[in-house]
Amino acid sequence: MRIERELGQAHLDKDSVLTIGVFDGVHLGHQSLITKVIAEARAQNAAAGVLTFRNHPDSVLNPNFQPQYITSIEERIRLIEELGADFVVPVSFDKEVARLRARKFAELLRSKLRMRGLVVGPDFAMGYKREGDVDTLTTIGAELGFSVSAVDLLSEGGVAVHSTSIRRALVDGSVANAAKKLGRNFAIIGTVVTGDRRGRTLGFPTANIEVRPHMAIPGNGIYATRAFVNGERYMAATSIGTRPTFDGKGRTIEAYLLGFDSNLYNMELRLEFVQRLRDELKFDSVDALLEQMELDVEQTRTLLQA
Repeated sequence: MRIERELGQAHLDKDSVLTIGVFDGVHLGHQSLITKVIAEARAQNAAAGVLTFRNHPDSVLNPNFQPQYITSIEERIRLIEELGADFVVPVSFDKEVARLRARKFAELLRSKLRMRGLVVGPDFAMGYKREGDVDTLTTIGAELGFSVSAVDLLSEGGVAVHSTSIRRALVDGSVANAAKKLGRNFAIIGTVVTGDRRGRTLGFPTANIEVRPHMAIPGNGIYATRAFVNGERYMAATSIGTRPTFDGKGRTIEAYLLGFDSNLYNMELRLEFVQRLRDELKFDSVDALLEQMELDVEQTRTLLQA
């Protein structure tokens, strides 16, 4: 079984306290839960572990589901490790995992990850058709030798933080609202590819960024962002949209890095979104567009220097 092989890649010399989930975004709610796992593990002299899924379970359970990931699996693992987890186990959710009964899943966690404790949110369930809710897992745990703790997720203004609400904020272009829920600026990572080179002829050479499929992207508009490339940070005015002034059709992500004049093609670039500046607009002339671009760059500089 593939999940057995993936779980077996973690080599532990002590028992563990685990939590399980997709944890897409590793937002404040996730951070609160994982922090509690770490505290429980320390109290038991155990290792704090996170089991996450490489892909969203709904992508297997629902053929019409189209994931929009807030973070890549690599970014997710990095963020979880930075919180202080001792180990992260990414597993692939497939039809075989979907058919696993809750007890069998728990037995695998006991044998492969030495699970002594499981800390989850109040609505957590695992196993075939979500049969393993908190009460069921508590009963299974009493038989197999692990405890189950259900904890409330962090809330913002009385409302629990969920990845879905962050995706909605991004679609609306509300990157500042998304940042409040994430506890950091939303970011995308992509490769700089060749575009139509129009920006260079206009005096604003932009990096055309191609991201992986199924990654969340903010709604169309102009944004003040920070760009990271080769370990250096730059202020950047970023446009997301179809370039309506030039009758563009394909959606693009283009970043103008202030003070950068080297070649970026085929390089990996990370963009952190700080604030939305305005809607994407169609201008009557190229001169009018250039005038607005000058204003966008200056507003970006003012915001990011503050």
